[in-house]
Amino acid sequence: MDPALLRERELFKKRALATPTVEKKKNTDNNFSQKDESSKKKAKPPSSSSGPKLDVVNYKTMTGSSQYKFGVLAKIVKHMKSRHQEGDDHPLTLEEILDETNQLDVGSKVKQWLFSEALVNNPKIEVTNEGKFIFKASYKIKDRKGLLRLLKQHDLKGLGGILLEDIQESLPHCEKALKILQNEIIYISRPVDKKKIVFYNDKTATLPVDEEFQKLWRSVAVESMDDQKIEEYLEKQGIRSMQDHGPKKVVPHKRKKPNQRKKQLKRPRDNEHLADVLETYDDK
Repeated sequence: MDPALLRERELFKKRALATPTVEKKKNTDNNFSQKDESSKKKAKPPSSSSGPKLDVVNYKTMTGSSQYKFGVLAKIVKHMKSRHQEGDDHPLTLEEILDETNQLDVGSKVKQWLFSEALVNNPKIEVTNEGKFIFKASYKIKDRKGLLRLLKQHDLKGLGGILLEDIQESLPHCEKALKILQNEIIYISRPVDKKKIVFYNDKTATLPVDEEFQKLWRSVAVESMDDQKIEEYLEKQGIRSMQDHGPKKVVPHKRKKPNQRKKQLKRPRDNEHLADVLETYDDK
């Protein structure tokens, strides 16, 4: 074989060994990078939109929501008030109340809160000795006779009238009873908030009033005048009948300041009881 060809062959082998091959390594790196990207895509956390939505049933079973608990309590108090106004005055257990208000799906913590705290401390709910609950009205009246008796007692004791809304809350079938007693009671609207107050109509206190005096009384508008302005107007007209009426202002007594000076106790001087004897002795 030609020695020149052999030398070229050897030189070609050396050059081939000297030059590194990178093509295969690039392919492997690309494969690893593709696998990493795919694994990263799989490892991404799910977005909030794809998460499970909170339905109404799950919300009702949540015991930590104070708004939900007080909503249950408000519905119970409203139901107890309405059944009292319809004449149902027998007490109910907590399960019976939840059954009538369609709230049997409340959690155990809410039931415990209602039984031990909410219903016991509510001013409109009363607990019986058997552990049952009943509506607590402002006045214990069951019929129109009881209402008339209550109004008479208020009139005799000088307590005035009773708010109409308190009567509507306390007396079952209130509108029917008030319609029957329309000749026995009087309605007066309170000027502050326009709420109606019911008074007993004591017919023994009615007096005949002259028509001329009624005309004069109606011609004078005193709605926008207070007691002081009325008193000033009467004084200008020469009438002083109001000076002894009305609440008297109590002037607080001024307390005397204690004397801060200390009282000096007079000590007896020496030989004070022998003053006369000593004087005579000095004269001698």
